Amino acid sequence: MKYGGSILWGAMVYWLFAMTFLHVRGLKIAIAALSLAAAVEFFRLWHTPALDTFRLTAAGALLLGRVFSLWNILAYAAGIAAALAIDRALSRNGRAA
Repeated sequence: MKYGGSILWGAMVYWLFAMTFLHVRGLKIAIAALSLAAAVEFFRLWHTPALDTFRLTAAGALLLGRVFSLWNILAYAAGIAAALAIDRALSRNGRAA
């Protein structure tokens, strides 16, 4: 699956926000996660010689990425939506117990 890593990355961002902001739940976390994921993707459109050199390294490719893709944003959204669905399911089960 070509976008599997992007789906997982979106879900990871959701869970990091959810663990950081324990008092905030659900849709607000998803919106914040998607905003960050989209901002990171749009950051790939900004090019300077130093950034482009860093992007050629393994660390730069992992942290900043190399190529902008709207498909990646959709994959992030899918991962965030899946994490939100799991979060809501776990929250319902926790209240029922």
